[in-house]
Amino acid sequence: MTSSFLKNFVPRTLYGRAAAILLLPMLTVQLAVAVIFVQRHFEDVTRQMTQNILLEIAIILNEIEEGTMGSFSSDTANGLNIDVDVWHGRSSNNARLFYDISGRTIVPLLYEKLDNINDIDLSDLRYVKVAIDSNVGPIEIKFRRSRVSASNPHQLLVLMVFTGIFMTIIAFFFLRNQLRPIKRLAAASAAFGRGVSLPFHPGGAIEVRAAGQAFLAMRDRIEQQIEQRTLMLSGVSHDLRTPITRIQLGLELLDGREVDDLKKDVDSMRLMVDSFLSYAGAMVADPVEDVDLIKLLTPLAARFELLLPLQLVGTPRLVNLREMPIERSVQNLLSNATRYAKKINLSIIFKDVDVSILVEDDGPGIPEESWEQAMRPFVRLETARTQDQSGSVGLGLAIAADVARTHGGSLRLGQSKDLGGLSANMFLPL
Repeated sequence: MTSSFLKNFVPRTLYGRAAAILLLPMLTVQLAVAVIFVQRHFEDVTRQMTQNILLEIAIILNEIEEGTMGSFSSDTANGLNIDVDVWHGRSSNNARLFYDISGRTIVPLLYEKLDNINDIDLSDLRYVKVAIDSNVGPIEIKFRRSRVSASNPHQLLVLMVFTGIFMTIIAFFFLRNQLRPIKRLAAASAAFGRGVSLPFHPGGAIEVRAAGQAFLAMRDRIEQQIEQRTLMLSGVSHDLRTPITRIQLGLELLDGREVDDLKKDVDSMRLMVDSFLSYAGAMVADPVEDVDLIKLLTPLAARFELLLPLQLVGTPRLVNLREMPIERSVQNLLSNATRYAKKINLSIIFKDVDVSILVEDDGPGIPEESWEQAMRPFVRLETARTQDQSGSVGLGLAIAADVARTHGGSLRLGQSKDLGGLSANMFLPL
């Protein structure tokens, strides 16, 4: 519980955490040094100097009491550089500037060692004025402030503050240069997750360079595997078309019930080969562009008679994606829905961080425990939807899910709240 509470105050970005790790120890050390300086060194020096001036004031007060000081002036006072004059009763209420650190020590000490004090004026940092009752009436004793406290006591504190600011500025530029390669690596990784290969050159510290080189090697391997898979699917499917066509032509010359069953099998094989090609074509690296989803999907929605009017939620904006794979994926979702439902609803929902393309229907749906399995390639759920699976080889949802992943998004199946059937929601990051 304590750790969860502290997490609310910890910076979330790497730059913020690095700055905190650098600045917090520096501020802590400066604060500790300042406290030690004020409480031990500066306070002790001020107390000692104040006690020295108290001895001189005591000598002058003795002369006043003995009546040897004429007109509040004597060689002793002049020799000690202390001015003595009549106090006219104008009290300063122990005035002291708010940043006067040494004054916090001077005032209590003077009140402790001197009797009959009426007022202590420290409003002028150059002088100290003490009003005292004497046997000749109220008098004012004035002497220079440098005699009771170290001159320029703020020098160390000011030096510490400006040094801290200077080091913070240096640390800012240093951290920015060190974190820039990490930001570039994060941007390249995020772009590659959306299917975009940004130019990237490893830089920075040795560890960051190693991570960058590992990312480049991983990206090359993945791109090679995707290319090999696409070529393999396209090649195998293309090569199978010729013998299937020959078989189909040969069956056309034959008659009989058994021949009709064979024709259906050949038609299924042709459909499966076409699906192979469609699945491979969806993975082709089309250029990534800013696409208007409304303009892209409106003509597509018009092709399906069971489709309700296109619904739009949120503020429309351009989305960075591959146009053809997205169009093919939505077409697969709509085709899959028309096979099992009488009503279909297509919605485009724009949010702050992503946009979702929602396809809903009023069909029998898919059990929740089979949602993940339904998005696997060439999976046909015998208990889901309906037993009539003609025209389907189980690639519609798989293609849509794969295309969504290549864009850095995802495909989620669920139950439609409005129509009661299956809902397929494709999330695409903005």
